[in-house]
Amino acid sequence: MPIYENGSVQIHYEEAGSGFPLLVIPGGGLNATIAGLANHAFNPLKEFSDNHRVAALDLRNANGGESEGPLDIERTWDAFTDDQLALADHLGFDRFMVMGFCIGGPMIWNLLKRAGDRVAGAVLVHPSGYTSSHPNIFYNNNIEGWAPEFCKRRPEITMDMVSEFLHNMYTKRADFVLTVDRDFVRGCETPVLVLPDDIPAHPYATAMETALLAPNAQVSLYPWKENDRKIRLAVKHIRTFLRANRPA
Repeated sequence: MPIYENGSVQIHYEEAGSGFPLLVIPGGGLNATIAGLANHAFNPLKEFSDNHRVAALDLRNANGGESEGPLDIERTWDAFTDDQLALADHLGFDRFMVMGFCIGGPMIWNLLKRAGDRVAGAVLVHPSGYTSSHPNIFYNNNIEGWAPEFCKRRPEITMDMVSEFLHNMYTKRADFVLTVDRDFVRGCETPVLVLPDDIPAHPYATAMETALLAPNAQVSLYPWKENDRKIRLAVKHIRTFLRANRPA
């Protein structure tokens, strides 16, 4: 599994298959890793490598991963987008499709804001989003489930620094999809496919609002993770979407 060094950041990634590029952002919050894809409803490195050159990466500083870099307190989401674009450049992905699970949803919207001209289509799988019923869920989940082990690995990072990072990433952006506003989604012409979930960290209402606002959006059947047959139908829908939006 190769490591790409981009300045002070090392990015651990894995590739499979050939064809039009598909960049994959795993789910799992700030602990999102390639290895975690094995526990997702489907693994895109296996499902789509027959028609695509699929590349997935560990999130920077994820526990259990191998991507490491500075804790960018002022550029929280943008630092992750920097890594994704740097890997795309390293692999020669001029244009590509992107698929993101969980935290990958907000990351995709930020990627579309930063480099939308490079993204031919986006698949958002049970995307994270803000819900007023659980306003602090992302801060709480990460301060408990990510921060202690991260600080143990990186003694130069204090819990106060992590708290500020998480407040900048989530609390100060506590609305909608965290990285862009509704006007951006309303004006985004990139084809998107949304596979909604319905848990506090992946709110159904927020996912559906993005699908209703984005002018070139599709939605999968719901609930799509209920059983193996529905998962296969959802994967089939993704295949159709990728094929339809892949540049000639």
